[in-house]
Amino acid sequence: MTADGAGAEPRSGTQSIERLVAMLRVVASRGREGMRLGDVAAATGLPTSTCHRLLQRMAIEGLVERRAVTRKYALGPLLFELGLLARPRFSLAERCELALTELADQTQDTVYLSERRGLEAVCSARALGDYPIKALTLDVGIRRPLGIGAGGLAILCALPPAEAEEIVEANGPRYAKLSTLDPQRVRAAVREGRERGYAYLDGPVFPGTAAVGVAFPASAPVAALSVAAISARLDEVRRAEVGALLRQQAQRLSGVLEKALAGV
Repeated sequence: MTADGAGAEPRSGTQSIERLVAMLRVVASRGREGMRLGDVAAATGLPTSTCHRLLQRMAIEGLVERRAVTRKYALGPLLFELGLLARPRFSLAERCELALTELADQTQDTVYLSERRGLEAVCSARALGDYPIKALTLDVGIRRPLGIGAGGLAILCALPPAEAEEIVEANGPRYAKLSTLDPQRVRAAVREGRERGYAYLDGPVFPGTAAVGVAFPASAPVAALSVAAISARLDEVRRAEVGALLRQQAQRLSGVLEKALAGV
């Protein structure tokens, strides 16, 4: 018997950590907008009572904060403070700043940098073009399963087929919760992306917006550049043009990344 009552299962420290991390990732997926308790429960598949208990504890520790007016949960200040200490040896976003700016000037649309984090991709930077109608589909810091978004899809396209399939299988249940995609559609998009040399998605999360993406380095993709625009601006001809521009920058950044990892 545990403190929770007769018949309750013994607590597992590993399970508690997994649940906490899963909830943080779900809350982070909405960026600054935050999420209501019911949405967190639906996205994680955990009972509402369990989510409520964990979120309350996380709020006390500063991992999340609950907004009084909207009653939504968002990432808390402790994560920012810990992040300052966990800065990597070099900032990929800083090294890609010129490439993002050049692509935004060339395409006039919104350019994103996505970095792989396990089964997910996190948006680490973006640059805005001058076209008056902007596709602001991501905020910096937003995390999504690989396969949702052109950047994450591009990383899947560049991975060995067996590894990409494992990721799609693992992320399968999450696709429908966050988009109109399912594993079969993601697999089809990966096959098409490999054939054409760039990833392309049209409206899986935000209808009326589309994006093109290319991963780098090609041999071991850790990140991707993508250009997002209203769907009407990315017809087949322009998609190919944007894809070529992305490949040029990705090739240049591959060299920059290799030098940084080598300490040059």
